[in-house]
Amino acid sequence: MFVNIFIDTQKDKMAINERHSERLVEQKMWFDLGSNEFWWVFAQWEHANARIDSALTNAWWKPDLCEINDYTKWWKWKAKPEYIITFKGNDNTIIVVECKSDPKMHCSVNYNQPKKYAVDWVLYYAKYLKEYYNVIAVAVSWTKTQLFRSSMFYRPRWQESYQEYTNAQNVLLSANNYLELINGKELRATYKLQDVKELAIMMHESLRTVKMTEKLKPLCIAWILIALQDKSFSNSYKDIKDFDTLLLSCESAIDRVLHGWEIPEKKIKEIKTAFWQIDWVIQLKKKDLSEDGSLRHYINILEMNIKPMMCHIWNTIDALWVFYHEFITYSSWDWNTLWIVLTPQHLTEFMAELINIKKDDKVLDICCGSWAFLVTAMGIMFKNATPNEIEYIRKNNLYWIEQDSDIHTLALANMIVRQDGKSNIIHWDCFDKEAYSKLQDLTDTNWKRISINKWLLNPPYSQKDHTELEFLEQELMLVAPGWEVAIVCPMSCAIGTKFKEERRRLMEKHTLKAVFSMPDDIFYWNKASTNVCVMVRKAHEPHDSEVPTFFWYYKDDGFVKKKKLWRIDYYDKWEWIKKEWINFYKKWDVKDWLTAKACVTCSDEWLCEAYMETDYSQLSEKDFQNTVNNYLSYLVKKWDIYEN
Repeated sequence: MFVNIFIDTQKDKMAINERHSERLVEQKMWFDLGSNEFWWVFAQWEHANARIDSALTNAWWKPDLCEINDYTKWWKWKAKPEYIITFKGNDNTIIVVECKSDPKMHCSVNYNQPKKYAVDWVLYYAKYLKEYYNVIAVAVSWTKTQLFRSSMFYRPRWQESYQEYTNAQNVLLSANNYLELINGKELRATYKLQDVKELAIMMHESLRTVKMTEKLKPLCIAWILIALQDKSFSNSYKDIKDFDTLLLSCESAIDRVLHGWEIPEKKIKEIKTAFWQIDWVIQLKKKDLSEDGSLRHYINILEMNIKPMMCHIWNTIDALWVFYHEFITYSSWDWNTLWIVLTPQHLTEFMAELINIKKDDKVLDICCGSWAFLVTAMGIMFKNATPNEIEYIRKNNLYWIEQDSDIHTLALANMIVRQDGKSNIIHWDCFDKEAYSKLQDLTDTNWKRISINKWLLNPPYSQKDHTELEFLEQELMLVAPGWEVAIVCPMSCAIGTKFKEERRRLMEKHTLKAVFSMPDDIFYWNKASTNVCVMVRKAHEPHDSEVPTFFWYYKDDGFVKKKKLWRIDYYDKWEWIKKEWINFYKKWDVKDWLTAKACVTCSDEWLCEAYMETDYSQLSEKDFQNTVNNYLSYLVKKWDIYEN
């Protein structure tokens, strides 16, 4: 009796683990059971069609041992793979997917043990299904606690031979991308923040084992993604066996891409010079290119996972910068030494909508930093633009300044990956007199014509040489009268006790139109504790203290904290909330506990909290207890610091 119970328990455990693999497949391959937009998905026990049923009936059931092209009849039972995917509008090709619960049982040496191994079993299905279809065979082995493995094969109809796609190893693609892969076409994928973050964490840990520096990691990724724009390199890198040869091939591909995009020679030299830092990573050079953790391995991961997302140039969210952020987050660096903080994507979209960016606008950010505004503005401008208009926007409508050489190189590389290398990403200090003179030429400060007319800004915080409001002043000096600037800055800039002289100068020259108090933890994923607000200023119109400024208390953006994923729109609330926020701004409605308006001067507080009515009806005894607990915790920490 004990033995039987043990066996049943083991079977139950295997079934649960196998279900984990199935959930992974459904999530990563972006499908639901039944009808999808471009394909049908049939689960294990479902009837697909007469041809598939006939093939699976001929396959019978799991033999212990069976060679790839052995058609001996075994157990009289219909074979039932985890998933069969058929394409709408394509009756010639199908995908068959088999899942296993243990990566150790992913495949045998000769692919001839279908009963035990995922690869062996899916190839067993394929040899019967190829009587009717071109078969894409995908094997997946994974549990929550073990390494994920996957393999892809292609068996054309009536052919006894099959092809293994090693570049799709340990990767799961959408059904449509598997079809594109066998047809030699470029892969495209919808951006999924969670997937990019998970992949970034994995790559960060892997790159750390080869001792690659934190600054070199994102640059290395950018260079590889540029090289992958070259079809010759993309088609040939898998066959290169030597590290030095692969590095030279990568550099040649980068050179061809940059010249093809008509990038200035000075920028090409800057990128290629920085690229050779990869040759200094000794542990990476030692890795055999066939191994995980080799240079070729990283190229393959980026080709299959990130490059398809980068092809969607109209996205307002940036995969490459999420990578950069995750690398820094999981490194031992002191965040403050970077001088930059990633502006959350949903915040950049909100600010771009505040100043109503359109495809005909010309946009400037004088401290590019994370280039989050650049990607957001470009994505919005591309949405309703024709191909010719997109090309014009690339060349003429985007201007960005960054003084840090590494960040400037990374920003430039990122825009080239997005097929936007013609953007004007300028390596200057925005306070430099020569740079300022050139910017004046761009903006035509006589205002006889309007050149750059939209301005977004997230200045570096807590700098020794310039305050956040001085960055705002510098940008406003370049704006034509009546145009608006949106800036995200620490709340300390909106309180009358700090930056008194800068606040006075700003009010003398520029109208404070609106201020938004943002969620306290909106920069939570940056390990930054700064509370921020968003200000909208109207340029070169002195602030009238008798005309009210509008204030908003926008503390709930619908985002929640999740382990490792930081702060995400888990319940899909943001789009609705953003629409409500923008509507309140356009209508300038006053709503209790959410908005307020007040006449203010340079010495007043510029935050909604000072002017809106407080809603005490929502307070509870629990809120009081939490406040007391937080204060006690603060006192304990303060006492520990004093004692030490």
